[in-house]
This record gives sequence, C-alpha cells and structure tokens, in this order.
Amino acid sequence: MVGPRRFVVEADGGSRGNPGPAGYGAVVIDPDTGGTLAEAAEYIGFATNNVAEYRGLLAGLRAVRSLLPDGAGAADAAVHVRMDSKLVVEQMSGRWKIKHPDLKPLAAEAAGVLPGAAVTYEWIPRERNRYADRLANEAMDAGRRGVPWDAAASTAGLDAPHTPVTVPAPPGAGSPSDPLTPQVGWGSAPDLGAPATLVLLRHGETALTPQKRFSGSGGTDPVLSAAGRDQAAHAAAAFAARGTVQEIVSSPLRRCRETAGAVADRLGLEVRIEDGLRETDFGAWEGLTFGEVKERYGADLDAWLASPDAAPTGGGESFAEVARRVADARDRLVARYAGRTVLVVTHVTPIKTLVRLALGAPPEALFRMELSAASVSTVAYYADGNASVRLLNDTSHLAG
Repeated sequence: MVGPRRFVVEADGGSRGNPGPAGYGAVVIDPDTGGTLAEAAEYIGFATNNVAEYRGLLAGLRAVRSLLPDGAGAADAAVHVRMDSKLVVEQMSGRWKIKHPDLKPLAAEAAGVLPGAAVTYEWIPRERNRYADRLANEAMDAGRRGVPWDAAASTAGLDAPHTPVTVPAPPGAGSPSDPLTPQVGWGSAPDLGAPATLVLLRHGETALTPQKRFSGSGGTDPVLSAAGRDQAAHAAAAFAARGTVQEIVSSPLRRCRETAGAVADRLGLEVRIEDGLRETDFGAWEGLTFGEVKERYGADLDAWLASPDAAPTGGGESFAEVARRVADARDRLVARYAGRTVLVVTHVTPIKTLVRLALGAPPEALFRMELSAASVSTVAYYADGNASVRLLNDTSHLAG
C-alpha cells in the first residue's frame, strides 16, 4: 500500500528592528532525497519577528499544498515543519496559548492550509535552519533595494545546504514496514547524536580596539568601552530572541566577562570561566599598534608572521602554544556539553584558532580571517571527532 507523500518544511522570518523591515523564507524538502521541492521568500514591510516567522510558516505550508494533486487531504501528505522559533512551534503544536492579536489570525490561517493530523512540528537551533534564514535575509535585502525577491538569483541553497532530515511518524504509524518510519535524507552522516555546538562570540570593543592595538593577556586587561557595552547589549538581545543558548562560558579577561555577563543577565544563565580561552600573551607588544611593533621590533615581528612557533618579543606566546591550550579547552567543552549549544565568549586568536582547527587549515589561515568586535562564529563538534564550521564573523545582530 502506498502511504502519504512526505515533506519537510523549514521556515523562518526576520525583522531588522523588531518591529522593522521584515521578510520570510521557506523551503520544502523531499526527506528521502534531500532535494529542494519549492522555495518561497518575500519582503513584507514593517513587522515583528514573530509575524514574519508565521508568514514563513504559511508560505511553506502553502507550497506543500501546491505540490499535492487537487482534492488531496490528510491521507495524501505527511508534513514535518522545522523552525527555530520556539513560540511558533509551541503555539502550533497546541502547547502554548496564542495571546497576541497579530498572531491569532496567522495561526488560524496556518492551521487551515492542511489538515491538522497531517502536520507535525519540531524546534531546531538557528544554526540548523540556515537555508530558510538565508531566504528570509535575501527577501529583506531585496526589500531594502526596492525590488522583489528573485528566486532565480537566490544562492540560499548553495550557501546553506540542507541538514539531515528526519520525519517522525504521525500518531498511529511507525511500524518497521510503515512508509512513514523515520528516514534520514541526502547529505546525512551516521547518526552520531546532537553535536556540541560552540557559538563563538568575540567580546565587544574596548578603547584599544578601534586603534588596532595588540590587546592580549600579558598585562593589558581593558574593560569594554561605551560602544562595546552597546554591542554586548545587542548581542544579548539577539541571543534572547533566538532562544538557543543553553550554557555560557567565558575567557577570564574582563572584556569577555563583561560581554558574557550582559548575555547571561538577559538569558538568566550563569557564566563559567575557562582559562584556556584567554587571548594570546603578546609580551612587549601589548598596547602597541602593528606599526609601532614593526618600528621597534621589526625582526621579531617578521619571524612571528613567518612561523607559528615564533613568539612575540619579551616572553609572549607563539601561535603554536596558543593552539595547544585552545585545543585542550575545546576538548573539555565538547566533552562537557555534548548535545548542547554553548555560547563561548572569547577573543580573536582563540576563535580563529578554533575555526582553523575545525577546517584543518594551516596556521597561516589565521591571517586570512576577518573577525569584528562582537561578531558571532559557530562550530559544531560531533561524537566521531569531526567538526563543522557553520558561521563566521556574523555581525547582523549589531545592525540598526
């Protein structure tokens, strides 16, 4: 007997200002092949994040409906919706009440697109919803330019390919011979469980940051500037909106502890200190600009740029030494937080080192990455020892 046709919908929405200029994105995936069946994205004008997320859900469900033959009903589709909006998932699953007047009609409309028995919902971390997130951002970018989103010009599927897809069986199904028994689609690895996901947040600006002065752990320990405190507040608001961070770990240096504290206060979490995440000890170069170091310690600087084993003047740390302690700290975090999402607040060198090691890139790759103050990068670590770099130098939360 042929069972219902199965679909996965990944949907997202965003607002640059909340409320502000908003857009949504949705993708329909064939879970058996991992192929994209439909994409949708649209700039919707001035709206909140939640409204945009519901609009993304609606677009995804409507796209599924358009793929079904005329007159198809619950027996013709099994749809699994995955979103990083806890609010939408819990409300559409019937576990949370819908109180906001702007959301009630959207939820009712979404519930009517397909029979309720045909649709299941799952919350996923934002890092696993990158395809829909990218579509939503493409729509918002198009709206800013005053043009509609162009499906033919979209690169969302290339920039953020599908994560492994599992479709749970609806109530009453799920026997080994049942067509709805969960399956993992295209691009999947062996089932190693949820990874330890390290969300790497560089600390906010200090007085030394705009001047591009060496600021390590060898004596300089500046606090955040007013701009840095503002950046930390923006980061805190963004992480609160995403709702994905479960733990917070910080370098022991003050600029990181202040940044981590701003997020922790917003999320109601504690901050654990990990000494291995401190910045490089730059020795005699602390507080100097690159030009000043070149003028005073030119030969030492040239050696440092040429070899990861060379240390800054005056007993500083080489990149090789930093890599060893950062790798040790990484291993402790991955073992401690398997299956969890951890915000790691640290510095330029540790973040670049974690990304470099995850990519298997050579030491000189450190000089080929840009890492802005209060930027976010993400690396996921799996049980088999493999790592996946999912994000680098994202500063979108600082806009506006």
